Amino acid sequence: MHETQRTLNLGILAHVDAGKTSLTERLLHSAGVIDEIGSVDDGNTQTDSLALERRRGITIKSAVVSFALDDDTTVNLIDTPGHPDFIAEVERVLSVLDGAVLVVSAVEGVQAQTRILMRTLRRLRIPVLIFVNKVDRAGARPEHVLREIAAKLTPAVVPTGEVTAPGTRAATVRPYEPDDPRFTARLVETLAEHDDEILAAYVDDARPLPPARLHTALRAQTARAQAHLVYFGSAITGAGVPALIHGVRELLPAATGDPDGPLSGTVFKVERGPAGEKIGYVRLFSGTVRVRDVLTFGSAGRTAEGKVTGIAVFDRGAAGRADEVTAGRIGKLWGLGDLRIGDSVGVPPEGAAQHHFAPPTLETVVVPATPADRGPLHLALTRLAEQDPLIDLRQDDVRGEVSVSLYGEVQKEVVQATLAEQFGVDVTFRETTTICVERPVGTGHGYEKDLDPFLGTVGLRVEPAPVGSGIRFRLEVELGSMPYAFFKAVEETVGETLREGLHGWQVADCTVTMTHSGYWPRQSHSHAVFDKSMSSTARDFRQLTPLVLMSALQEAGTRVHEPMHRFRIEAPDDTSAPLLSTLARLGAVPREQRQHGAEWTVEGDVPAAHVHALEQRLPGLTRGEGVLETSFSHYAPTRTTPPPTRPRTDQDPLNRKEYLLRVARRVR
Repeated sequence: MHETQRTLNLGILAHVDAGKTSLTERLLHSAGVIDEIGSVDDGNTQTDSLALERRRGITIKSAVVSFALDDDTTVNLIDTPGHPDFIAEVERVLSVLDGAVLVVSAVEGVQAQTRILMRTLRRLRIPVLIFVNKVDRAGARPEHVLREIAAKLTPAVVPTGEVTAPGTRAATVRPYEPDDPRFTARLVETLAEHDDEILAAYVDDARPLPPARLHTALRAQTARAQAHLVYFGSAITGAGVPALIHGVRELLPAATGDPDGPLSGTVFKVERGPAGEKIGYVRLFSGTVRVRDVLTFGSAGRTAEGKVTGIAVFDRGAAGRADEVTAGRIGKLWGLGDLRIGDSVGVPPEGAAQHHFAPPTLETVVVPATPADRGPLHLALTRLAEQDPLIDLRQDDVRGEVSVSLYGEVQKEVVQATLAEQFGVDVTFRETTTICVERPVGTGHGYEKDLDPFLGTVGLRVEPAPVGSGIRFRLEVELGSMPYAFFKAVEETVGETLREGLHGWQVADCTVTMTHSGYWPRQSHSHAVFDKSMSSTARDFRQLTPLVLMSALQEAGTRVHEPMHRFRIEAPDDTSAPLLSTLARLGAVPREQRQHGAEWTVEGDVPAAHVHALEQRLPGLTRGEGVLETSFSHYAPTRTTPPPTRPRTDQDPLNRKEYLLRVARRVR
């Protein structure tokens, strides 16, 4: 690549149906990558390549396509899903972006997913330009939407032009000139929040700043995600898109990274090729990967190695085969069979393990149409989990069932269609249920020494940890007191065992400390070979740990917590009484109520299990005028007695006698 060549990894994000994919098509057409603009409705867009995406008219998987801006800038554009059921796809893309365009519909305005996305983008300090799309559609209200953006997303927004004839096919966008008072006044006011010189000029009206000075400050504050320009336009007609392209080129910062530095990258997508080979999409932050390089990669304590057998790089159109991929760019890698989504390649990038959105809160059992499909179903779901780890397969060998985690009913329909179309497996689903978690209430201890048939000693202490801290494993014994492999076996088994607590739910936010350890050194009879019956192995510790850990957890006790969603309802004021009554019956807790003329707004928390019921009842309660926004908020203790339980899928270490019988049978 030429030394002055710039690369910008750009995300297109929005609430579903705001026009992301249509905007992607328009950008590709403007750059000369495609001759004709595809239609989401017709199913012929570049980035919605799955048959299911084309049929449903929604984006399900993130897609990368490249185009050139002038001769010195290559944009890797990543189109992401807008439907909240596929938020996991957006989660993975955020970690590889240099900047983003957030699309808002001029008709529907700021929606629930729009707020979640902008809140996350601001928290991660990703530079964002806002594009108000569909100004040509009936009902378009660009000025109203601009006020909504300032009120609901961020006040640090500056409009770049005005719309004439909004809501008609003749709608056009007239950009403001750099010295237009309508632009500079709002710009100075916004930039003054983070620039003392501009603040002084703002206070002293007699000291106007030249447009070049304002532009320099705007570039700097945009790069720091402190200011956001708002563009108006239509992806369908192309109105306003040239101004947006100019803003992308001038304001969003290019990728950085040293091609000669230590290797560091993130895997944000995995797919299978025509021959079933695994292909990983990697954003490199530092270093260079070449064909035949042996790479180290992994995550969450898991490390693997693989030899790169092929590389494709996104550059001015589709991905093309290359000998290498360098820092700042996105490449497709072949040959890494153990690669998983979320893996770090080389040195983990800063913040690589962070999660930006809530995990799925629903699950369902997947049932094959015919019993003979149980094996193919498990294989198919395993392949799907490669592409979406958050579906979190849960195999129940006792009942011969497998369940998956979900964000919503639309995702369930997509899983069903994908299994049928790509794998030839027809399935149905059991009723969708809510995923709870367990948290320790107090401190508990467990201890076992040389319990037949295990040759080893394990002592564990379990205690609560701060919310959101996850599972932490610590040692109170010397690391050299037994082989490291045995400690590693205990640590890994602790994580696996806590997937099912006292009530069958995953245990969250606790610290597990190893308080005792012991093993039988490698022994053999005189003049004989190694005798397993006289020596400890890692298996002893893997099988003894669940018994000790559950004993400690029983002493500590756990409380079941259910997921809660934050809700916001806007409805006519005269419907507030029946709405509040319904909210009470659904276990919702209103936190704040406001009245604006004839409109009433209520915000609060509602159990995730009742969100669907609230969605169904709202239209009838509000004459079809109510608007509901919900998003995951937190986990709260359940109020039901006894608490909800989930069937166990392990060897049930809570039942000591049966566990020992099962494990002894497997060992001997």
